[in-house]
Amino acid sequence: MFKFYKKHIDFVTENAVNPDQRRYAVKEEAPRHFIDLDNYADSLRKKLPTYSWKEVTEKISEDTLNRHGIVPWHINFMKFQLTEAFRKRDVRRILMLSADIGHYIADANVPLHTTRNYNGQLTNQVGIHGFWESRLPELFSDNYDFFVGQAEYIKTPQKRAWQAVLGANAALDSVLVFERELTAQFSEDKKFGFDERNGITTKNYSKDFSERYHAMLKNQVERQMRASIKMVGDFWLTCWIDAGQPDLAALLNYQPTKAEKEADEEEKKSWLRRVFDVRKEGDN
Repeated sequence: MFKFYKKHIDFVTENAVNPDQRRYAVKEEAPRHFIDLDNYADSLRKKLPTYSWKEVTEKISEDTLNRHGIVPWHINFMKFQLTEAFRKRDVRRILMLSADIGHYIADANVPLHTTRNYNGQLTNQVGIHGFWESRLPELFSDNYDFFVGQAEYIKTPQKRAWQAVLGANAALDSVLVFERELTAQFSEDKKFGFDERNGITTKNYSKDFSERYHAMLKNQVERQMRASIKMVGDFWLTCWIDAGQPDLAALLNYQPTKAEKEADEEEKKSWLRRVFDVRKEGDN
């Protein structure tokens, strides 16, 4: 598996952003990236991880579920799809689904993907989503340790998806409270600065504010990124094992055909042409 994914790492990397590109074009896509746990009563929230998709739709309407997000169930659905792709030795589909499931797993490990206050819009902290998810990694991830050990087989994939969501949600208070406490110590001109990228000047969180906030979080962003990496590897391995451990050596030399590349480009262009009104993650 290591050789297989190492050989195709550029393909997986390039296509890992596809779910985000689809979310503004495919109406069903957006709910797959988050779940608003705070929209459910405590008693129901404790039961949700025990329900399969079929069971939960018998208790809650699909409209309600989609409105509040379905990421843990969708990860489990993607697990079955990737397993089937391995079973059929469909290398192109293996790679596309590997990229997709990796994206959803990473989203499930982001605290702000587990709340209706996803961008601080309910607490006067607008912009915190991009701050936590983009600005901090851009500034500090060069010093993160991304070696997380070998992948392990997952006996209960849906339970594992819920563990990620609940773990991320447990970190949510720190994300919001520390930013609010630190904001009280900074004037507006010290909290924000201006960066120039590709000749365009944009407003962003200042280096000083970012460093202080990052220190207050005590490596939280790194921990969640490491958790995502480990979980992605675990799910890829689990899908391969459940598919009967097919020999991947014969799939190492796969290269997209000209027709496949043209079809991909056309599909991605179509996403830009079909924009729906869906919830945005942040303001960046």
